[in-house]
Amino acid sequence: MPLPDSIQRALRKLGWAERIFIALVAIYLVLIFVAPSSGWVLIIQLCAFFLAMWIAVRLLRFAARHAIWRLRNRLIVTYLFIGGVPILLIGALVGLTIYAMASQFAVFLVTSELDRRVESLRSASQSIVRTDAVARPETMRHMAELFYADYFPGITIILRTPNGIVRYPANSKVPPPPAADGNLSGIVNKDGAYYAWSHESFSGGDVTVLAPMGPDQLSRLVPNLGSAELLDITDKTSNHTIKFTGLEGGDIEVQASKAKATALPPAMFRFDSKVAFAAITPVSDYLDPKKIDRTFLLVNSRLSAVYEVLFTRKSDYLQALFPILISIASIAFLIVEIVSLVVGITMTRTITGAVHHIYEGTQRVMHGDFGHRIERRGRDQLGELGHSFNLMTERIESLLDVAKEKERLQSEIEIAREVQNQLYPKKVPDARTIRLNAVCKPARMVSGDYFDYECIRDTKIALAIGDVAGKGISAALLMATLQSALRTELRGSNELAMAVGDGPVPVEASTSSLVSHLNEQLHAYTSPEKYATFFLGIYDEVTSKLRYTNAGHLPPILVREGVATRLNVDGTVVGAFPFARYDESEIELKSGDLLVCFTDGVSEPENEYGEMFGEERLMDMVVRNAHLPDAQIIETIITAVEQWTGTPELQDDMTLMLARRQ
Repeated sequence: MPLPDSIQRALRKLGWAERIFIALVAIYLVLIFVAPSSGWVLIIQLCAFFLAMWIAVRLLRFAARHAIWRLRNRLIVTYLFIGGVPILLIGALVGLTIYAMASQFAVFLVTSELDRRVESLRSASQSIVRTDAVARPETMRHMAELFYADYFPGITIILRTPNGIVRYPANSKVPPPPAADGNLSGIVNKDGAYYAWSHESFSGGDVTVLAPMGPDQLSRLVPNLGSAELLDITDKTSNHTIKFTGLEGGDIEVQASKAKATALPPAMFRFDSKVAFAAITPVSDYLDPKKIDRTFLLVNSRLSAVYEVLFTRKSDYLQALFPILISIASIAFLIVEIVSLVVGITMTRTITGAVHHIYEGTQRVMHGDFGHRIERRGRDQLGELGHSFNLMTERIESLLDVAKEKERLQSEIEIAREVQNQLYPKKVPDARTIRLNAVCKPARMVSGDYFDYECIRDTKIALAIGDVAGKGISAALLMATLQSALRTELRGSNELAMAVGDGPVPVEASTSSLVSHLNEQLHAYTSPEKYATFFLGIYDEVTSKLRYTNAGHLPPILVREGVATRLNVDGTVVGAFPFARYDESEIELKSGDLLVCFTDGVSEPENEYGEMFGEERLMDMVVRNAHLPDAQIIETIITAVEQWTGTPELQDDMTLMLARRQ
């Protein structure tokens, strides 16, 4: 049964890793039912796990690439790495510093107060020692009752003299420590209970002062701070136990990782977390004062309690202002951070908005909507970028209009070229004694050069070549006018000759009169700056004579028996001056003669050094190639001119017309 198309499409999108993972999952499910205790189950699980991790990394990379495709998301991610991550690290460092300072300060408060209590007991023991031996018991009692009973609840004083042992309170049964020389003070462990003590020796005896230091007494050392206790860590089992020792001497052993938490001050705010820290405290053994052990002084408090104790201990007015200054600075920093965040978001939206608008504009332009404009906001570089985009689309739109107009003109020029091609002779006249061949290569789509040949009656052929000043459409229009006027004149002359052809004197068509009439018509019906060079000849097959009028055109080349000569020039250009007069020349063509008529597009093109091809070079080529067929002669000349200029693009219209006498 074939899979649905949706599943097939999904499978085609999966890579090799996803396909292997699916196969492993399928094999795993099969093994669970077939052989659940097989070792292959574990192997497949491990392979599937590592492959799943690889697929997850690929998916994360894919999601990241798509998430940061937009510039806005990319900037946000960049800001997070540049600004967010350092802020988080600094915040974490500040929080850790606050926590560490609070915990250290809490321990410092308790230990310093404990040291003061011990020092106070030491002062008491020294005072008793300095008192007269007879008055020591009374002094001991008065000092304890007046100064130390309330300050040290449960205080015990033991005076040992040669006369016996005196205790305070009198009903106390605490034995004195073993006799020891020297003065001792600090924390002492007696029967598992902790005491602050001071031991002073004198001649014949000693004084020992003991004050219980259980959790209650330690917690009251610094009011409102939290709880404090001394921990007795033993190694009775493989797991450490912590023994909490009370005033009555009862021991409670618990696992070190499960120590009972004592009462803490209430939390002042949500993140008012608990701080706990321990300090190593030296402890003497009551039975062996010279033996020093180590224990932990554990302090539990809260951040608010620690800093409240810190800032309520004011030594002067300036210290009282410190919390206020800290609060003001924190609020100021918060305001600056909020303002910076707003400014950053605004600038980001400005940047990404401009880029997004440009992206939308490019998409619209891609689909051909060149009229789309981007709203310009601001006078910064982004605003100038949007303005440049609008200018670009405007110019593209203008260029498209120009291109459309150019395409329209091109099509019209193409039509004009086809029309002009229709003006050239369709076929060569049938002649017995002369062979004609001509070609015109325009420099543009249309040409201002003109050539023509037409039969006049049965034995005469008119040959014409001209070059209109200028190029392009205007020259082509004048060429069409010249062709039309010439053919009109030839037709009129032919009709006149036919009308009087049977008279006593035959009427001959005069080339000079025809050219004069053409000059008058062109001057009358064209603008003054329009003119043309023109050559008109009439060849008579009966007499083999060529009568011609050259109106300012380049003299044609006549090649006879390997020698090239130039024909005459009989007047100025046509269309420039209405009063111009033209002469007429005559030459007899002999068998083998070659007449080459050409325009300046053949003789005047320049090479890269500014040197013209020249008529002398043209005459030499015609003489050297006169034995070739006419079409090959024309091709050879055109190729030579193109090689001379070094480019296939013509500098001017190029026209050649060959007449060979057979």
